[in-house]
Amino acid sequence: MSPEASPTMPSNPEAAEPKAERAAIPVWLIVVLFVLLYSGMVYFDLNSGWFEPAVYAPYRSVANLMEYEPASGAGDVQRGKRIYDLVCALCHNIAGTGNPNQAPPFANSEWVQGSPNRLIRIPLAGLGGPITVHGQQYNITTSMPAMGAALPEEDLAAVLTYMRQAWGNHAEPITPEQVKAVKTQVGNRSQPFTPEEIMQVPEK
Repeated sequence: MSPEASPTMPSNPEAAEPKAERAAIPVWLIVVLFVLLYSGMVYFDLNSGWFEPAVYAPYRSVANLMEYEPASGAGDVQRGKRIYDLVCALCHNIAGTGNPNQAPPFANSEWVQGSPNRLIRIPLAGLGGPITVHGQQYNITTSMPAMGAALPEEDLAAVLTYMRQAWGNHAEPITPEQVKAVKTQVGNRSQPFTPEEIMQVPEK
């Protein structure tokens, strides 16, 4: 019996091997993939923030996150704290305790918790001369500059409100309208007030 006639060996070995054949992709599958891709792009566009750092920044706490909430008016204490830390804390201290021979304290200060009509004038024009706070006299050698003159009325109202409600202080908020009214009265004053001048201003 010859090898060609053997029943265990096919006459055409290639015909016994399986082969992969090309087939057309169903149209419905292409449509589904396109819809999914388009939906994903729309979702990314609406919800991603486009990798804005303010959206994805790692906040340390809820309180830290709240500092970046949109302002809600003069009563926005968190906004006021942020401005205070940037503008006032260098001299008056983060804790509002002041610095000897540099700046008086804000904590338990009758000046901070007193008349808004008087308090608003101080950051608008500055303050110079000896001042008594909570029964203690402070001889400040350098006048306080007009740190609040360049602030928007809403920002100055917010920082003064924060000062009146922080460190154990308890006083009513100051509004942008109050700041605007006092700013009109002060005008373009270039000289700092003295404590005596501030005390001569009506409380309301």
